[in-house]
Amino acid sequence: MPQIIGFIGLGNMGRHMAGNLMGSGFQLRAFNRTREKARELEERGAVVVDRPEEVATPGGIAVSMLADDGALESLAGEGLAAALGKGGLHISMSTILPATSERLAEQYAKHGAAVIAAPVFGRPDAAEARKLWICASGPIPEKQRAKPVFDAIGQGVFDFGEKVGAANVVKLAGNFMLTAAIEAMAEASALAEKNGLPREQLLGMLTHTLFNCPIYNNYSKRLIDADFDKVGFALVLALKDMMLAHQTAAASRAPMPILSLLCDRYVSAIAKGRGALDASGLALGAADDAGLHW
Repeated sequence: MPQIIGFIGLGNMGRHMAGNLMGSGFQLRAFNRTREKARELEERGAVVVDRPEEVATPGGIAVSMLADDGALESLAGEGLAAALGKGGLHISMSTILPATSERLAEQYAKHGAAVIAAPVFGRPDAAEARKLWICASGPIPEKQRAKPVFDAIGQGVFDFGEKVGAANVVKLAGNFMLTAAIEAMAEASALAEKNGLPREQLLGMLTHTLFNCPIYNNYSKRLIDADFDKVGFALVLALKDMMLAHQTAAASRAPMPILSLLCDRYVSAIAKGRGALDASGLALGAADDAGLHW
């Protein structure tokens, strides 16, 4: 009989991840606040439930992929912990504060259940293709138990130890570095264009030589095309991630002046009505400052 997996959160990422679990032979019990988003999975045989705790089977596994800390704690908090009960496992794949993961783990332990953090790197197209990179932290036996789930949705797992919030720190640090790369390319492009050099020439050379890596290659194309309306990850959510990183840095007494700039860039973009653009729309800030129109 196929193993039952609970899944909460069927947004742009979650629906692909849940679909790949079904494609790997798991039986799915799913919840999403907007039930319409679960229709496709329901038509494929998933059981769609009315309350988040109903995805759980006693002692079973539940996965969550939610937008923020508040959604995670309200939809996958006490109710789900009690429903999973002794031996239950919650795989939290959202981008959240490490402190939220630690708090959630303590809450689940009171019910005999466990939490591991497993945030991912990759956009919806990577989620669909099972090409996510997974960062995992938490108790060793639970991470081993989660391996078939990870294998169904990702191309590799990096283990960051037993402290459950550690993987969340990695995710926030990675998103910061990604966003900083966009800002660096945008500023360099503005410098080039103010001196009569098309940004496609500059970025074309640099991404084939010094900066020949996926992040620079993928995002340089978006900057060249000013392709910010095709949204894989909304700008407003990117601000959320940068603010989480800022909060974590402040709590750790770790100054991150570049991060402060990025937060301001995103706040400015939202103030200008760009919140629904792709996160790479951050680059428009450097263009604005230089009097350019991309």
